[in-house]
Amino acid sequence: MKFSTLEDLINSDNAVRVIEAFVNALDMKRIGITENDLKSEGRPPFHASVFLKLYMYGYYNGIRSSRRLERECERNIELQWLLEKRLPNYHSIADFRKNNGMTLKIVFKLFVLFLKEQDLIEGKIVATDGTKVRAQNSRKNNFSQSKINRHLIYIENKMQEYISELDRNDKTENTPDKIKSVKLKMERLKKHKIKYELLQEELEKSGETQISTTDTDSKALLVYGQVVEVSYNIQTSTDEKNKLIAGYQTTNRNDRNALSSIVIETKNTLGVNKLLTINDKGYHNGREIQICEENNITTIVAYSQIVNSNGHGTKPEYMVDHFIYNKKTDTYKCPQGEILKTKGTWHAKRREHFVNQFKKYRTPKCKECPVKHHCTGRQKGGREIERSEFADAVERNDKRYEDQQELYKKRQTICEHPFGTIKRQWGYNYTLLRGIKKVDGEMGIIFTVYNLKRAINILGTEKLIEKLRHWKPNYRKVIGQKTKSTYFGALCCMKKNEMKLAA
Repeated sequence: MKFSTLEDLINSDNAVRVIEAFVNALDMKRIGITENDLKSEGRPPFHASVFLKLYMYGYYNGIRSSRRLERECERNIELQWLLEKRLPNYHSIADFRKNNGMTLKIVFKLFVLFLKEQDLIEGKIVATDGTKVRAQNSRKNNFSQSKINRHLIYIENKMQEYISELDRNDKTENTPDKIKSVKLKMERLKKHKIKYELLQEELEKSGETQISTTDTDSKALLVYGQVVEVSYNIQTSTDEKNKLIAGYQTTNRNDRNALSSIVIETKNTLGVNKLLTINDKGYHNGREIQICEENNITTIVAYSQIVNSNGHGTKPEYMVDHFIYNKKTDTYKCPQGEILKTKGTWHAKRREHFVNQFKKYRTPKCKECPVKHHCTGRQKGGREIERSEFADAVERNDKRYEDQQELYKKRQTICEHPFGTIKRQWGYNYTLLRGIKKVDGEMGIIFTVYNLKRAINILGTEKLIEKLRHWKPNYRKVIGQKTKSTYFGALCCMKKNEMKLAA
C-alpha cells in the first residue's frame, strides 16, 4: 500500500509554492504587520504570515471573501499545504486585511524592489493612468448640495400638501383615522428634513462638494461618458519593459491633480535618479507638470486641441495658440504683428484646492485694429491673454508630446493591460472595504498578485522560487519612505504665490 503526503500532492511548478517562498522571505515584524490579540481563553494567535499567504492565495485565485477563504482552508489541498492545515476563522481573516492597510502596501513595494533587482522592471519609462473601482457606498447615500436642496424642496412641498389636506379635513369633518394618518406622514417628513439639514451642515464644514454617508472617503466620480459611480480612483504607474506595476495610489479625486504624487512615489520606490512618464490628456495640469520637473521626472502628457467654443465669435486663426510668446521680452505677438505687454502684476485664481497665478497681456492697438471683430468677437474690450506661472513647463511638455508621438502611442499598450486583466478578467472592479487606507491595502494585495502572475509567466515557477529563496529584502528602502504628494507640491506653490502677491 502506497502512502502519500500533502507534499507529494503539490507539484514543484505549482504557483502556491511561489507564494510560500515570497511570504517566507519577509520579516512580518520589520514590515509592521500586526497579529491578532491573545484570546482570553489563552489561545495563541496565528502568525501574521498565515493570513498573508491565505490572502495572496485567495486573490490569486479570485477568492477574497473571508467566509469563503475560511471554507477553502478546510477543503482545499493547496491551502492545507500552504497553511500547514491551520484553520483560522473568517473573523480573524477579515480583521487581518482590515487592520493592515498601510503594511500591505509595503509588501507590494518590497516585491517591486525584488522585480527591479531581477531586471524585470527597468525603471526608465512608465505609463501612468487611473481607473475607478466602485466603493461600498451606494449612489443614494452620496449627497451634493444640489441633491440635498432637491430633497428639502420636495419635503417642503409635501408638507404644504399635507397642511392643505388637514385644512380640508377640518372643513369636511373627516374621520380621525384620516387625520392621524396625515399627521404621521408629516412627522416622518420632519425627521427626514432634520436629517438633510444635518447633512448640509456637515457638507459645509467639510469644505467638500459632496459627502458619502456609508464610506465617507468615497466620492461620486465620472466613470465613462455620463456614467457616475461612487468610487475610488486608483492611480498606477506601469513599467514599460514587462508591463509590471511599479507603483500605485488610491485617491478619491480625478486624474487632473494626481500625476506628481504617484510618479514621485514610484520614482522613490524604484530608487532611480530620473524617470519618464507618459500620460493621457486627463493629466494635463501645469502645476503637476512643473512639480514633476522639479523632481527630475520628464513628462509626456497629451494636451487637448484648442477649439473655438467660447461663444464670442473668435475666428480660428485668432485663437490663443496663434499668439507667439517672446520669453526675453515677456510679450506676445498677435497674428496682426502687434505686441501685447504685461504690467507684471500676478493675479490669483483658485481652482479646487489650489491657487494658480497668471499675468495678463494687452495692447491698446486693439481699439483701432481692422480685424478686431474677428479676434475679440462680441467682447467690448481688447484682446487679453492670460499666461500661467506654469506656462514654461507646459510648453516644454507639449513640445515633447509633439516630437515623440511614436513613444506616446505606446501608452495604451503599457498601462491599459493591467486594468483589463484585473477588472474584466478577474472581476476586481469594486472594493470590499471602507475607508481610503483600507482600500489602499486591498489594492496592494491585488497589484502584488498581478505582478506575481506576470513574473511566473516571464521566469517560470521554479526559477522564481529559487530567486526568492536567495532574496534579502531591503526594508530600509521602503519602510518610512516619505512621499512628496501632490498636496505637498501644491502647498509649496501656494506659498510662492503668497510671497509674489505680497511683493
